[in-house]
Amino acid sequence: MLKNVAALLLNEVHPFELGVLCEVFGLNRSKEGLPVHDFAVVSAEGPVLHTHAGFTVSTPHGLDRLEEADLIAVPAGGHYVDRKYPEPVLEALRRAVDRGARVLSVCSGAYVLGAAGLLDGRRCTTHWRHTQELARRFPRAVVEPDVLYVDEGQIITSAGTAAGIDACLHLVRQTYGPDTANAIARRMVVPPHRDGGQAQYIERPLPRTSCDTVGETLVWMERHLDEEMTVEQLAAQTHMSPRTFARRFHQETGTTPYRWLLRQRVLLAQHLLETSDETVDTIAGRAGFGTAAALRHQFVRSLGTTPNMYRRTFRGPGAAPEAA
Repeated sequence: MLKNVAALLLNEVHPFELGVLCEVFGLNRSKEGLPVHDFAVVSAEGPVLHTHAGFTVSTPHGLDRLEEADLIAVPAGGHYVDRKYPEPVLEALRRAVDRGARVLSVCSGAYVLGAAGLLDGRRCTTHWRHTQELARRFPRAVVEPDVLYVDEGQIITSAGTAAGIDACLHLVRQTYGPDTANAIARRMVVPPHRDGGQAQYIERPLPRTSCDTVGETLVWMERHLDEEMTVEQLAAQTHMSPRTFARRFHQETGTTPYRWLLRQRVLLAQHLLETSDETVDTIAGRAGFGTAAALRHQFVRSLGTTPNMYRRTFRGPGAAPEAA
């Protein structure tokens, strides 16, 4: 059952992510025949908390309120990626899971769960900007960087802001059925269901240049995405054997040269679909896929959608034609 819900706040909490939890679980919609939750905002660091937006939030509830919660939801916050968390908070989360409660994080709230050890051995996610650091800080976690949310039973983690809504509605759907989730979604004027495996829409990042030995190679690869390249060629640029290069590349980037290159090519294709009127054939060539069919194949594998649908999502139904 999902009767008692607590939102766990720390200093510099993000108001919007807190608002998502209040909107889904904290409103009384009994007149519409919808379930009502015993909802409370819980402070982990005193009765008055500062938000990252410059105002404060006050609540009479402390950590003891978590002991009766069926669901503890942790919204995002400023500096959650690199701060330390009070041990009583982490102990309270561990006790909750031990007694069978569920814990849900929104965006960088996943770092609180990681610090409590709740992500160890579990699939999880967070905002795409923070997934690499999440994997670095909690190496026993199985981080899935491109999905909207991950449901691991008692532990549910979600990506950025809107993905928090998706994860909450997913939990409502599981508990009360699709009619209840759809009714709440209509009130919120949001899509009633986006599958957790759907890819996050990720801004094209600059290549990592702080790597000790492969940084310059990453820059070169990013500038020559439309060219064929092999591990042997890349290794020669760094004056290494292919085997040594592949090992150092993985040590410094966390992935293989092929996967890094494929990811950068998909990101370039996304950028061109969002910002240009070029056809899919032209974009496929510029991004190094060669043909529109190859680009579509990788797009579906990586993002769960086609180039046509992706362009329409960002540019509307009047977007440029997709074929030459």
